[in-house]
Formats: sequence, structure tokens, C-alpha cells
Amino acid sequence: MNPWIAIGMLALVSVLIPAGMLSVSSLIRPSVSEQGKRATYESAEVPTGNARLQFNTQYYMVALLFLVFDIETVLIFPWTVIYRDALAMDGIGLTNVLAPMLVFIGILVVGLAWAWRKGVVQWMRTPAHEQRTTHE
Repeated sequence: MNPWIAIGMLALVSVLIPAGMLSVSSLIRPSVSEQGKRATYESAEVPTGNARLQFNTQYYMVALLFLVFDIETVLIFPWTVIYRDALAMDGIGLTNVLAPMLVFIGILVVGLAWAWRKGVVQWMRTPAHEQRTTHE
């Protein structure tokens, strides 16, 4: 038997099963629509205002920076534990141990410097910063 036949049958079944489920559910479900189902539910409160709120993207940028440096900490700790034992037992050179981690930390420092230069870590925008960003 040709293996492409099995792959074709699998693709056919993967399309037919969801299509069959959707068609059967459209036949079974009730067709009477209620206005109450279309209303926005806000914990038994009458919704007021627009649902779209404008959030400051500064919060997201600080959260992303936190995640990056938190992951850095999570990666550095096991690295120190592993190479502490390796230095003691195997006699691996200190340069061979420190070079990869210094490159890793260097890349993160470059990223932090870029974020600092762009003003990502500043909570308050000063007029001097606004003037500098408009001229760049």
C-alpha cells in the first residue's frame, strides 16, 4: 500500500469529522434567538461606556523586560551550580566556563541599553525626552 494513500485518508478524515460535527450541531440546535444572549454580561451590572480601553504600552514593555531578565536569572543559577562542580573536578579552564555566560550577559546588557536609550524603562516622559525622540 502506498503511504500517500494513508496520508490522504488521514487528511480526509480530519476534514470530514469537524465538518460533520458542525453540520449535525446546526441541525440539532434551537433556532430561536434570544436578545438576552446577545447582551454583554458584566457580573449583574449594567454595562456602561465603551468596552475598548486605551492601555499604556509602557506596562507591557516593562513586563517584557522583567520576563527577559527573570529568565536570565533562571538560566544563570543552574549554570553557576553546574560549572562550580565542573571547575572543582575536571579542571576546566576559567575562560572556557565564563566566556559563554559573559556573551549571554553582554547580549542582555546591549538589549537593556537599547531599551534605556529608547525610553522604555522611563515611567514619566519628560519634555527633553519628547524633543529628543521627535528629532531622531
